[in-house]
Amino acid sequence: MVPATRPFAAATGPNAVWCVDFKGWVRTGDGRRCYPLTLIDAYSRYLLRCEALLDPDTRHVEPIFDSAFQEFGTPAAIRSDNGPPFASTGAGGLTTLSVWWTKLGIRHDRIEPGKPQQNGRQERFHRTLAEFLAAPERDVRRQQRAFDRFRHEYNDVRPHEALGLKPPLTAYAPSLQRYPRKLERFDDPLCYEQLRVDKHGFVRWRGRRILISAALAHEDVCLDAENDEGDQRWVVRWGSIVLGTIDDGRLDRGLIVPVRRRRRRRR
Repeated sequence: MVPATRPFAAATGPNAVWCVDFKGWVRTGDGRRCYPLTLIDAYSRYLLRCEALLDPDTRHVEPIFDSAFQEFGTPAAIRSDNGPPFASTGAGGLTTLSVWWTKLGIRHDRIEPGKPQQNGRQERFHRTLAEFLAAPERDVRRQQRAFDRFRHEYNDVRPHEALGLKPPLTAYAPSLQRYPRKLERFDDPLCYEQLRVDKHGFVRWRGRRILISAALAHEDVCLDAENDEGDQRWVVRWGSIVLGTIDDGRLDRGLIVPVRRRRRRRR
């Protein structure tokens, strides 16, 4: 498992990178909000999913990925923004969804905050989708049927300039990494202490319950000594993802999560 600070995975072929995002929301004719979720293969521009969801949460999004994985296999990487349900402001930026992806062997690329251009293929597609959504359907069920027709035309018929005016279907093939796959466990025999996260996201350390992340319920985290001096600070990680530190001298602070800073623009 690779930390989220490394360079993005390159879209060198189909299923190297899938891009996911919500296209804001639209109001259908019955007055309800609809949140279009789009999932695109970055290399071929193939539209894997275009779903009309009533809520943009894990409970509604996870089945979409389960369905896509069953149909197309799993990608090497998934690129998203830093919003829920894909990422969080908590330890390691993890959510239930991203933990699941990681255990499937999928690396999660999170774009920098405020830089949607880093998910440019998604942004470009959403401009196309916005034209289609200028006149929403009467309800979410009809909107989904319209999305299904749109997806067929976009993938199989519509020429794409970046593909030499060929439709995305001509450049896409399902992944060789089939699903379901055995979920990985990140056991590390070299770590000083391995602790099991309980169902509420806590570990017990030095007689205290310390919150790590509810996304890591029932997972094992590793504690490594930050230095060899008297008062110990412990680096807490899940696989290679650093979640934060615990200071034995200030256990009341719990897990100290590093602040993710925006990169300064070069002048």
